[in-house]
Amino acid sequence: MITFLISFLLCLMIIYGIVFGADLIKHRQQLGSGNFLVAAFIGIITDFFDTLGIGCFALTTLLLNATKQLDNDKLLPGTLNVAHTIPTILESILLMGLVRVDPMTLISMMLAAMIGSFIGSRVIVRFSEYKVQQVMGVALLVTAVLMATKQLGLLNFLGTGNTALGLHSWKLIVGISGNFILGMLMSVGVGLYAPCMALVYMLGLNPLAAFPIMMASCATVMPIASFNFIKTGTYSRKISLGIAIFGCLGVVVATQFISSLDLAVLTWIIIAIVVYTGFTYLKKAKMTQL
Repeated sequence: MITFLISFLLCLMIIYGIVFGADLIKHRQQLGSGNFLVAAFIGIITDFFDTLGIGCFALTTLLLNATKQLDNDKLLPGTLNVAHTIPTILESILLMGLVRVDPMTLISMMLAAMIGSFIGSRVIVRFSEYKVQQVMGVALLVTAVLMATKQLGLLNFLGTGNTALGLHSWKLIVGISGNFILGMLMSVGVGLYAPCMALVYMLGLNPLAAFPIMMASCATVMPIASFNFIKTGTYSRKISLGIAIFGCLGVVVATQFISSLDLAVLTWIIIAIVVYTGFTYLKKAKMTQL
């Protein structure tokens, strides 16, 4: 199963790379604003910490906002998905073989997230800049709460004593439905890691079973959403290219430190900044509406 899934992810990465590359070549004179070197730095940092379990969407959002890389916040959801797709697939391939999980549970929840992402990205590309600012503000605050919950150990508490490696009957239906919703939310900037972890813990899965489900879901959700963003041009090409290339470097480096870094203090700092950035986007939305 793992071999098949890795092969599928490799094929998906190649197809996505062709589509992304073709769009960049077609619009090589219209790569958009932003600084490629700044984007490269953001890619290394965010995908490094994503590999270590912190997540990349919220951190990328606050760094893009702090360095003023986007002229229009409407491009933010698309940039997040397009930029991190290849690094996330690479991350999943490198870490996928850590835990065994029931194939039916893994595949069905992965497919549910993919379908949710496709629908969600079709909706978000129609949003105005004001609406995107509103959504991103709320998404960042939700992400901060989930990160804090994970950091406090409350998610791990949910998984205490769980031994199941698969879901069945009504629990599988709930898991599929939940991942469908999480796939939709991921297309607007809500990271999937923490809420997916909470979902499978509450359904009785072994905590380790969350990792292949989270990884497979993210690695397949992001390209599906990104195809829509690329098709409509609702993303920053230059920034996405810089993050995509150097984000892969961040993933490779992080795999060498995955069991040795203490990220507790840094994570709390990031949570505080994410909260601040969330309120900043809500303030932006209010100003845009005036």
